[in-house]
Amino acid sequence: MVLNIVFLLLFIALVVFAAVKYAPVITELAGEPEKMQAFLASYGYKGVLIFIAFQIIQVVIAVIPGEVVQVAGGYVYGSLLGTVYSIIGISAGYVLNFYISRLFGYRLVKLFVNADKIEKLRVLINNRKTEVVTFLLFLIPGLPKDYLAYIAGLTPIKPGRFFILAMPARIPALVGSSFIGANLQQENYVVAAFVLALAIVLFAIGLLLRDKIIEKLKGLGRA
Repeated sequence: MVLNIVFLLLFIALVVFAAVKYAPVITELAGEPEKMQAFLASYGYKGVLIFIAFQIIQVVIAVIPGEVVQVAGGYVYGSLLGTVYSIIGISAGYVLNFYISRLFGYRLVKLFVNADKIEKLRVLINNRKTEVVTFLLFLIPGLPKDYLAYIAGLTPIKPGRFFILAMPARIPALVGSSFIGANLQQENYVVAAFVLALAIVLFAIGLLLRDKIIEKLKGLGRA
């Protein structure tokens, strides 16, 4: 028990340190893709590993805007590789979040998410239609996906089952973000602006209707 608390405090300290030291740097670089490209290129082949690490940090800390990092990935590596590298990093981040939650439990997750939201989402993920509900939670724009991996760790859902449901649902958004970045790099500004506008509209709808969507999914789980 004491050892668990010590490890929990160490993990919290590590997250705070990473948030203070790395979050501003990653956010700044991602916000200016040219700088991100120059920064990653300066590390040669290791640049890919650094970008994947950025994605992992973004998921675990969950305060860095993930979409901006994904767009930067498309700008640097193109639509296909940008998507692939984002999938690898985000998948690794979800694995970490899930098992960190399994290890430290509710005491950790409540530091990031309020108790009501934890309970709502935990009930959603752990119901008789887990597959459909979990897939939709990760597919619909505007829902707190990085936190969902933490919350899933509080449920009895099997890890393999969760990851198989979560990651395919993220692919459309990751493809879209990388596509925007790649078109910005190629100076196809009209195409990039159109896809970006569409993504913003979908995100805004999901954000505004988030509570209603969650209630609908809750009803689906009871059906």
